[in-house]
Formats: sequence, structure tokens, C-alpha cells
Amino acid sequence: MKDEGRKATGRRVSGNGMKADSQRPTAVSEADALRRLAALCSRGEHCSGEMLAKMRTWGVEEEAQARVLKRLVENRFVDDERFARLFVSDKIKFSKWGRRKIEQALWAKHMDEDIARRVLDEVDDADYLAVLQPLIQQKARSIKAESEYERRGKLMKFALGRGFTMDIIRQVVGDCED
Repeated sequence: MKDEGRKATGRRVSGNGMKADSQRPTAVSEADALRRLAALCSRGEHCSGEMLAKMRTWGVEEEAQARVLKRLVENRFVDDERFARLFVSDKIKFSKWGRRKIEQALWAKHMDEDIARRVLDEVDDADYLAVLQPLIQQKARSIKAESEYERRGKLMKFALGRGFTMDIIRQVVGDCED
């Protein structure tokens, strides 16, 4: 009876395609990469930068990466603009992030600057104000400050950490008089 966690070679293999002995990835074929990424994209939105990063970790050759990504885009599994719209919407609604933090997150995902700028420009300042206002009001109740100057400074620092721009912060902090 063979040990279930071992291949016929006697090497222990984990569920992620990595050899437990050497921890080097086994190369994934182009067809297998396409199949895996199509399945991944059918479960949720992903950008081309994420797909390329996955293929690099799998050891797929660069020419094959380009072909796989081209097929994913042609079959509409990957659409960077669609991903950016959903990402921006989710980060504003659920994570309560501001424009700067979203820009940085899109940059970290290797999103094209033109797409990111266009999608972010579509978001109205009123949307950011609607998110920041309750955050600032809630934070204002928990802040301990000796002066109004110190209190405003702490609120501004909090909002900057969430990625909001100074003009939006000034509008909200100026209105917040508890």
C-alpha cells in the first residue's frame, strides 16, 4: 500500500504542484495554464497582471504566457477595464477607500495607467464624500484631543491613510462639528 501523499517516484507532492522536497515549481504546460486560468477567471474577475504573475510562478515560458493571455482576452475571460471598474466600485463601497489608495492598489496589480485613470475619473466626488462623511463622524467620536486643531489633524491623518484626497477631506472635516 502506497503512502497517499507520495507519487510513484517516492517524492512527496503538495496540492499546489510543488515538490515538498525541493519546493521548486513543476513547469505547467501552455494548455494546462490556459485551462487553469480560464477556470479561475470564470469564478471571479482578475486582471492581466494577476494572470501573468500566476504563470510566472508556474514556470510558463514568456512566449507561452503571451499566447495564453491573448486567448484569455479574446475569449473575454480577462478584461482589464471591466476588472478596474468592479475593483474601484468594490473598494469604495466595501473597503471605504479613497482615490489615492485605489490608484496605488491598481498600480500594484500592474494595471495600465490609462485604464486606471479613466475609470477613476468616472467616479464622482460625491461618491467619495458619501463614504468619507460617516467614517469621519464615527472616528470623531473616538478621538481624544486637547484642542480642535489636534482633533482636526488626527481626523485628516485618518482620512489620508484611507486614501482620500485633501480637497475631499477638507470638505468633510470642515463640516464635522461634534
